[in-house]
Amino acid sequence: MKSPYFTPLVTLALLLAMLGIGGAVYPGLLSVQVILNLLIDNAFLLVLAIGMSFVILSGGIDLSVGSVLALATMVSAWLLQVAHWPPLAAIGLVLLLGALFGGGMGAMIHYFKLQPFIVTLAGMFLARGLCYLISINSITIDDPLYLAMSQTQLGLLGGFVSPSALIALGMLALAVFLAHFTAFGRGVYAIGGNEQSALMMGLPVARTKVLVYAFSGFCAALAGVLFSFYMLSGYGLHAQGTELDAIAAVVIGGTLLSGGYGYVAGALSGVLVLGTIQTLIAFDGTLSSWWTRIVIGALLFIFCVVQRLMAIGAARRAA
Repeated sequence: MKSPYFTPLVTLALLLAMLGIGGAVYPGLLSVQVILNLLIDNAFLLVLAIGMSFVILSGGIDLSVGSVLALATMVSAWLLQVAHWPPLAAIGLVLLLGALFGGGMGAMIHYFKLQPFIVTLAGMFLARGLCYLISINSITIDDPLYLAMSQTQLGLLGGFVSPSALIALGMLALAVFLAHFTAFGRGVYAIGGNEQSALMMGLPVARTKVLVYAFSGFCAALAGVLFSFYMLSGYGLHAQGTELDAIAAVVIGGTLLSGGYGYVAGALSGVLVLGTIQTLIAFDGTLSSWWTRIVIGALLFIFCVVQRLMAIGAARRAA
């Protein structure tokens, strides 16, 4: 797809530059295991960013994903520890509830003509509040399957990755296929480009928008399951602000906030950029963790401005 707009190639170049400079300054940064740890530690964020990519490509936004992630950890922990459900049944129910939650918001957005920002903001408060109806305390998970998923190390390239990392990469492959090789994906791009034109073309706009938010809810719930593997607990305070990290990863990965243009695979490079920033600050050892937010904020600002300037330039050339 040719476009004058900003592309994920710039993000990839930024990622390689950061790793190159970091490797020169901090010995050991470029070791295989440190690189694989970027994926292990951010597997849940990658899954969140995948769902967010579809929402932003369609011209929307989803502020509820971090809270849905936390709710997924709480529901799964309660089902396992209190109700004593089999783990696969608990995971299946959590994923279904996440998809239904997201689909419900998508239906409200489309049929009631409400702004996605307001609907998903309400969803964020609702999901976070539901966490505390289950318990105000953390619920520890000691299920054997969750312990195995947390502790298993799978050899790769001389290092190891976790099962969660492979699940996240599998979701990325599925998302790329959906976005670029199915009618659903083409509909998402068309709606993000111009919803009225998509309607005039006879595309199933209502169904596509509902499915986009259902998929985002599913991804948020799956991210919650992966986060449960990582933390071995459910807690209402888990993943506070993670929805903003997911949005930042998608935008840094090259997807336009206005919708209609971007690559789902760019979510991976965006997540790795965020993870590399955290790793560089950890290797330095003298900087506050708040520098992570400062750098991410600056990068996001720069990427948004560049996107806007390039879009204006493209519009002028077209005129």
